[in-house]
Order: sequence, then structure tokens, then C-alpha cells
Amino acid sequence: MSEVRIGIDLGGTKIEGIALASDGRTLLRQRVPAPRDDYDATVQAIVDLVNSIEHEIGSQGTVGIGTPGAVSPATGRIKNSNSTWVNGRTLLEDLTSRLNRPLRLDNDANCFALSEALDGGGKGARVVFGVILGTGTGGGVIVDGRPLVGVNAIGGEWGHNPLPWPTPEEIPGPPCYCGQRGCLETFLSGPGLSRDYEADTGTWRSAPDIAQAAREDEPAATAALERYENRLARGLATVINLIDPEIVVLGGGLSNLESLYARVPALWTTYVFSDRVDTQLVRPVHGDSSGVRGAAWLWGRTV
Repeated sequence: MSEVRIGIDLGGTKIEGIALASDGRTLLRQRVPAPRDDYDATVQAIVDLVNSIEHEIGSQGTVGIGTPGAVSPATGRIKNSNSTWVNGRTLLEDLTSRLNRPLRLDNDANCFALSEALDGGGKGARVVFGVILGTGTGGGVIVDGRPLVGVNAIGGEWGHNPLPWPTPEEIPGPPCYCGQRGCLETFLSGPGLSRDYEADTGTWRSAPDIAQAAREDEPAATAALERYENRLARGLATVINLIDPEIVVLGGGLSNLESLYARVPALWTTYVFSDRVDTQLVRPVHGDSSGVRGAAWLWGRTV
């Protein structure tokens, strides 16, 4: 097996590639625009990116792909991707044929969680839950250094469960693109925080603007952030009750909210079914590189 691990992270606006040495050193990173709404061009862009990386490093590597959604065990086709132009397509099969080698493909949140579990914020922990808090809300479960994919390939799909312990004001909750109402994603994504602030004030603001306004003690922003912290604590309490992870690591743009790391663990103790909660909530070590690094680590580490 080659000692070079190549990871590809398929995003909605960009496709990122990385080459890692067996000890985790980054040999090369490249990014190209994602061809939105064009499946064939997306496949070609990934093939070209892998070829470009291998040309630059002068070596062929194993290739792991991180993508929104997952390969359906029922059909072999991509499902649940918010990059909707790959849904229903045989992405893994097509890339395997074009690159003429075995590939590994997993959900992008699983890749984030894997990277942080192996050599990031969850290093050394047996069970790690990785959370993506960005334009969507996703999750990945890592047990003994491996993603817990599940029989339906939806392991860790935390964002499409209902907000637990809802208040009357939170019922039935905002509509979600999945067809349900009140999913965690509708409350805990960046757009969810903006929607909540707008419902209270009549004014739309981005999540970073709300966070900045809260730091400046604006009452409405402070209240919105407090509601967000409480909802995140309730959502993560259900994860702790179910899989009891040692580490929960946050990723995505909202992971930069400093208040979360002190406030959420203080709040989740009310909802966790235990006399003491030893689970730690931590920042990501690799930041926005975690997803593409985790894609590379789908082939494992040799050191």
C-alpha cells in the first residue's frame, strides 16, 4: 500500500484535495471550484484534481473521498446530499472506473470526525462524536478509530432528529428540507440562528454578526445566543445518553463561538442521564482542514 494518502473533500462551492504522508504531514493541498449542478463536470474535476496532486508529488496514492450524503446500501447511489446534483448517481463506481483503482468514500461529517479522532481534538479517545455546525448540521461517530457508518449508511445523522425537550414556542419548529419540521438542523445551523434572531427582532443578521453583537451586549443577540446554547446542549445530551462519547468535537463556522465550550457543558448536565458528566466538548485542532484530512485517513494510518 502506498504511504501517500490523498483525500478529496467535495463541497458545494469548492473541491479540496490533500496529500498526506504516513505520519500525517501535509505534502500538498489544492482547491478547485465545484461545478454546481453538473454531475459529469464534478466527476471530471475530482479526477483532474487527483491527477494534478499525484503529478506534483511524483507519486500515486490511495484516494479517499468525503462527500455530503452517503452511498445507499440499497442502490449503490448517493443519497441525502445537499450537493443535490450527485444524488441518485453512482459516484463511487464512476470515480473508481475513471481513476482505475479502489477508492473509499464516506460522509463528510464522518471524515471530519475521523480526522479529529485520529490526530486532532479527540486523539486518544475511544469514542468521539464530531459535529458540523455550519450551513447545515451533521455528525459523525468514531469508535476505535473507525467511522460508525451503520446498516443504512446514516450513522451520526444527528441533524435530522427533532430538537429534544422542546418548549411550546419551539413546536412544531421550522420546516426542514428533509420534509420534517423541527429538525436540529433548523435550529442549530448558521441559517437557523439567523432565522431565530429574525423571528425575535424582525431583522435578519448573519450568525457571525449575531455573535459579535452578543459580545457587545446587545440584548436581542445575547438572548438568541443563549437560546442557541441551550438548544445545542439539549441536542448533544441525547448523543451522550445514547453513545456516551469521551469527546465531542465541534466543527463548521459556528464552532468559532467561544461561549459554547463553557456554556454548553454546564447546560447539558440537566439533560444527561448521569450523576456526573465527564464528556468533554472541544475545539477542532485541524479546523477547516479536518474534512479533507479525514477523507485521506479513510485508508488508515501506518504510524
